[in-house]
Amino acid sequence: MPVQKTAKKSTSKTSVVKKPAVKKSTAKKAVKPIKKATGKKILVVVESPAKAKTIEKYLGKNFVVRASMGHLRDLPKSQFGIDVEHDFEPKYINIRGKGDVIKDLKKFADQSEQILLASDPDREGEAIAWHLSYILGIDPETNCRIVFNEITKPAIQEAIKTPHPIDMQRVNAQQARRLLDRIVGYKLSPLLWRKIQKGLSAGRVQSVALKMICDREREITAFKPIEYWTIDLKFKHGTDPIFQAELDKIDGKKFEIHSEEESKKIEAELSTAKFIVNSVKTGNRKKKTPAPFTTSTLQQDASHKLGFTSKRTMAVAQQLYEGLKVGSENVGLITYMRTDSTRISDLAQTEAKNFLLETFGEKYVPEKFNVYSAGKKAQDAHEAIRPTSILRTPESVEQFLSSEQFKLYRLIWQRFAASQMTPAVYDVMNVTIISEDKRFLAKSNGSKLAFDGFLKVYGESKKEKDILIPTMQENDPLDLKKILPQQHFTEPPPRYNDASLVKILEEKEIGRPSTYAPTIDTLMNRKYVERSEKTFHPTELGFEVLDLLTKYFGEIVDEKFTASMESELDEVAEGKIQTANLLREFYTPFEKQVEAASESLEDAKPQETDMICEFCGRHMIIKHGRFGDFLACPGYPECKNAKPIQKDTGFKCPKCGGALLEKKSKKSRKKFYGCANYPTCDYTTWELPKNDEES
Repeated sequence: MPVQKTAKKSTSKTSVVKKPAVKKSTAKKAVKPIKKATGKKILVVVESPAKAKTIEKYLGKNFVVRASMGHLRDLPKSQFGIDVEHDFEPKYINIRGKGDVIKDLKKFADQSEQILLASDPDREGEAIAWHLSYILGIDPETNCRIVFNEITKPAIQEAIKTPHPIDMQRVNAQQARRLLDRIVGYKLSPLLWRKIQKGLSAGRVQSVALKMICDREREITAFKPIEYWTIDLKFKHGTDPIFQAELDKIDGKKFEIHSEEESKKIEAELSTAKFIVNSVKTGNRKKKTPAPFTTSTLQQDASHKLGFTSKRTMAVAQQLYEGLKVGSENVGLITYMRTDSTRISDLAQTEAKNFLLETFGEKYVPEKFNVYSAGKKAQDAHEAIRPTSILRTPESVEQFLSSEQFKLYRLIWQRFAASQMTPAVYDVMNVTIISEDKRFLAKSNGSKLAFDGFLKVYGESKKEKDILIPTMQENDPLDLKKILPQQHFTEPPPRYNDASLVKILEEKEIGRPSTYAPTIDTLMNRKYVERSEKTFHPTELGFEVLDLLTKYFGEIVDEKFTASMESELDEVAEGKIQTANLLREFYTPFEKQVEAASESLEDAKPQETDMICEFCGRHMIIKHGRFGDFLACPGYPECKNAKPIQKDTGFKCPKCGGALLEKKSKKSRKKFYGCANYPTCDYTTWELPKNDEES
């Protein structure tokens, strides 16, 4: 990949890397001269203003902290920006609108004797530091880079003492991902525009996520429910309370019936049978302590327990990480929130142990620290997500936080505290019950919480209830009091929600923690999927895009291919694969697929409807706009008639009897229902009326 050049920078607002990349990994890197000391201040460059404000208070008067506001250089939007003929050299330019930020940073850099680049501690942050070193004229091989996992005074001061060179292998991995996504996006998007509509996009991770959502929807549509029956039995043991068991086997075979007729036949046989206790097993079961949060598990739990979308979770976590005013000072409340590691520092574990001992006692704290294994593909670059201090309890900071900040901080604090505690313990009893003729066998399982352990601070959203059954001995007679047959139907797999989609992407190693929320956001913004009742529903547009990609670019939507590409990007970060080689292996066959698809595809034609334009008599067509599909006259610009597409729900307005139409709000695009006679009738509702049989 390209390294920093020694050539003079352009005096214009953009700076472009013009020379080809060094081809041989053994070649010496060309670097910019080290900036000469011209002042007494030390400039620290971070990514966000909130973070800058917090850090500046920790460092004192000899430091000035400024924010880059994220990336300052990127590939140009108006062109491909990759020189394929010269080892895929990228053409970077200063991002439009960042001129004042760059000017400000250069001014402070010229006045400083040293510059420290403190962008985020992930690959994206490493790349931002590398771009900053180019803009500010810093040698990336000098000790110009500092990183910290949490924004606390000790962590910041320790980072200042231990600067190091920019990690070019991590930079190369980020650049490889960026260039790969640019190749896919800029080659496929024009095809989607031609065939379907303008404004569409395709990407490696988003296309696989779209396929998962569409495949699940097709499974649901094709699903045919199967009828099956269960039979529960209520027994009485002496004078003990009645308890329940489930019929498990008949004649030694697993109990399985699929009709009411079969159920009634077995019910009749059960009613005349005599039952005894066959076996009794008692013991205890431990409920393991949960590992501290990673990015994906945080998004999953915030979805389950708080109802947060992935985007909302990451936005609030960013605020907690960068620092909020707590009392008289700005404090970073949690560690870095983009991580796949479950590792916790010894210092944090020691502080947690002392706090938990003092608060709950010895029973709740293990003798040795709990250690959790990360996944095989975990980069383990920095710690798990945890509070910067367990002493800062949720209750102590609640008054300084917004409602959603408090909810997420409490969740993170409780999860971390629980991860350092002892397991919960349940007393369990497993009883098998058999008919005297050995024909029927039933099972009853009881459990009771004996010790709450970590549940003291981190209970489940739905608490596990005690299931009590009497104390029994083998061969004790039982009195069958009631037979409870119940009809069921198999159900289709559930649609993905934020939590389950993030979980499956992680399990299949598609993307990385930092990509999950942006991936979901892109699918929503492109109108490929809609969120309804907290689950993802693919739109017709989503199906159309997926079908085109599947037909011509099978690898792009193939889960295994995308996962293997992620592994290769990791190998770039480890220095095992050269970026140019990775890109070349992908680009050569991909370019041929693009050419073949381009020749085969026909330009998209507008979809004509039966609705007649009341002004000129033409058949109106469906057009795609910023806020979704709408009806328009094909005679534009002579005829400018346009109107929203209104779907009749089949229900009548309870106020005037008119048709009840499905609509969407202008700002949030949330679905609601309104009377077709608006504005004469102003009836609206968020919920559809129920049919009589549903009531």
